[in-house]
Amino acid sequence: MATIKDVAKEAGVSVATVSRTLNDNGYVHEDTRKLINEAIKKLNYKPNEVARSLYKKKSRLIGLLLPDIRNPFFPELARGVEDEMQACDFRLIIGNADEKKSKERDYIQTFKQNNVIGIITATNHTDISHYENLSLPVVFLDRTSDQYPSVYADGLDGGGIAANEMVARGCKRITLLRGPVEVQTAQDRFQGAINSLVKANVNFNVIITDSFAFGDAEKWAKELFEKYPDTDGVIASNDVVAAAILHEALRRGKSVPADLQIIGYDDIPLSRLLFPPLSTIKQPAYEMGREAAKLLIRLINNEKGFEQNIQLPVAFIERQTTRKVEENG
Repeated sequence: MATIKDVAKEAGVSVATVSRTLNDNGYVHEDTRKLINEAIKKLNYKPNEVARSLYKKKSRLIGLLLPDIRNPFFPELARGVEDEMQACDFRLIIGNADEKKSKERDYIQTFKQNNVIGIITATNHTDISHYENLSLPVVFLDRTSDQYPSVYADGLDGGGIAANEMVARGCKRITLLRGPVEVQTAQDRFQGAINSLVKANVNFNVIITDSFAFGDAEKWAKELFEKYPDTDGVIASNDVVAAAILHEALRRGKSVPADLQIIGYDDIPLSRLLFPPLSTIKQPAYEMGREAAKLLIRLINNEKGFEQNIQLPVAFIERQTTRKVEENG
């Protein structure tokens, strides 16, 4: 990897002259600047963003905090954020909180120490005090907040759609998996499903889950079949849990979708590669990430008159863990 010394040697100038050019600090003759830029391009030199931000008292660094990078939904969010930030010449520092308040707090300190100028957070703990003391803009992603701008999908509609699709396909004993109570978007989709099931006068049970963590999905699946073995329809809290339920159902000899229908939530790339492929509620993760990045950039630039709470639509993706509607007509 090329260093600033390599650039200086290639261009035939001092390290100080290269530094002045990179930081736009002090006079550099146009011919010299051209030589330096040619050397940078030839050597594919990448300036140290942290060092530059400390030197200039400015930064192009953004902190992105995710709850569990093992869940494929969150890398999709991150990719949307990264693509938009990179197009606008910002760079990301990514932290994985593992749904733990202590790790979230530590990463926020790391972001501050690295001189970030904004934070996008998709973690579970949106009401804790260490966000209140920050002197930089914060955007919540796939989460809602009373105090901060946010980008999220329509959970109430998503839960309602999932429940209505189950009812339309003839399910009579539905089990809902409720996501973490501290995550409002999870509670919105849960409430949306309940509203539709009550309206349809269909029996349902609830499994309480306290995380979206990848490692817990198998546990929830086993609990479901132990408590409610006659369930004929499952509305999962996300696609990872839905995949675990599908695996456990097939292990127990159930036919999907003849005996048991399953609807996930998120539409992660894995969901269409399962067998049978998973019916699910699609959240536009990539677009949500880009919108969060755009929103944070507007805040950093002190723009005025733009929407600070952005809700994106969801949609039912029909695959093979649900029956066709006409089969129950």
